[in-house]
Amino acid sequence: MDARREIRAAREADLPAILRVLEAAKGIMRASGNLHQWVDGYPTPEVLREDFRLGAGFVVEDDGAPVAYFAFRPSPEPTYSYIEGGAWLDDTRPYHVIHRIGSIPDAHGVFVSILDWCSARDGNLRIDTHRDNRIMQHCIARYGFTYCGIIYLESGDERLAYQKLTEKDS
Repeated sequence: MDARREIRAAREADLPAILRVLEAAKGIMRASGNLHQWVDGYPTPEVLREDFRLGAGFVVEDDGAPVAYFAFRPSPEPTYSYIEGGAWLDDTRPYHVIHRIGSIPDAHGVFVSILDWCSARDGNLRIDTHRDNRIMQHCIARYGFTYCGIIYLESGDERLAYQKLTEKDS
């Protein structure tokens, strides 16, 4: 029997489980050669609490057990105001950004579950990832996002940026 998957708003009581999920996700990244993303304790409990405070942090559960976490934040995203080597597909409508996707190794189909959930809520989605995160790049392309260029985080680190537009109104 397949697990029953639910996506719900994250809350403070979820923080220890979310941190365990994100540590497991870091293990997946490191094993696949992505050694430079999510370092120095990132994402910190403070970053996650800010997601919670904004109503933008979400837990993915299989049969009531947390298996993934992500943030779904409305525009504007300050680091998306400048894009190098390309352009956004649509730079006029409001959008949502998907950040901090992380899951445990045994949870399958999490990316599609998250993106289906996000797509049902907004037809203008943006996402970015580290150049070394080949797994995420594959998932993003497979879901139908278009590569748009490079954005820079507040730290100055570059990220590959993508956008997906659907017929759904934003």
